[in-house]
Amino acid sequence: MTKQLSTADPRTPSPPYGYSRECQHNREQQIHIVAEFHAHKIRPSRIAYRVGIDIAFIEALIAGEEEAEWFPRLVARYRRQRYQQRMRDSDRRRGVSRYEQQQRIEREFRREVDL
Repeated sequence: MTKQLSTADPRTPSPPYGYSRECQHNREQQIHIVAEFHAHKIRPSRIAYRVGIDIAFIEALIAGEEEAEWFPRLVARYRRQRYQQRMRDSDRRRGVSRYEQQQRIEREFRREVDL
């Protein structure tokens, strides 16, 4: 017995591969979102899935094909913010544990800046 799909199927069709929703943001907001997510080391496919931004646009931004001057500055700004937040969060620890965590944060930030 074969199951037939009715025309009154209430289910929505699957979104295209890599997308979970329609993007509700304008282009400038999309650029800011991609820069912030990229600064937090989130993969382009995950950004597209979570926010609905076109993955080709995300990859073009990261590759420097679009907004080649503005996007890297935004990423650098969001990386500094992430660095400062992580350093503030490390203040909860005491002694050697705090020192080691701050050294690790500092090394990671310097490595990201050198990229």
